[in-house]
Amino acid sequence: MSNSENPQNGADFQLAVLNYFIRNHGEGFELEKKIPIGIPPKNHKFDIVSEQKKIVIECKRYTWTETGNVPSAKMGFTNEAAFYLSFLQDTYEKFIVMLKSHHPKRAESLAEYYFRTNRHLLGKTKVAEYDPITDEFRIVGSNT
Repeated sequence: MSNSENPQNGADFQLAVLNYFIRNHGEGFELEKKIPIGIPPKNHKFDIVSEQKKIVIECKRYTWTETGNVPSAKMGFTNEAAFYLSFLQDTYEKFIVMLKSHHPKRAESLAEYYFRTNRHLLGKTKVAEYDPITDEFRIVGSNT
């Protein structure tokens, strides 16, 4: 897969996660919803937000490298998503939803690895993995 395909693949994954939440949470959701964060407040666009503003989701469609290494730069972008989510009140249920990704050299999925190594940065944000092919969703870690 070339890098030029990444934006479309990310958008497709985001849409698949949106549809999963619509089917399984009994409320509407919006893509690319702006919510004010920080002091003074400034709008930040989150990937998916429930219409009742109870659930906020950031989607990450990342995989292990071909050789089984950690995609380090991409983990930095995941930490950035966690940072923005941390500005939301704990009245929100906050998720980072990652593509389910396994590698033969690794005993854990990429989402499991991310939670294990970055748990201290997440506050009450839940890390989940989603497989759009099988429609399987699983929370891999939470500090709540």
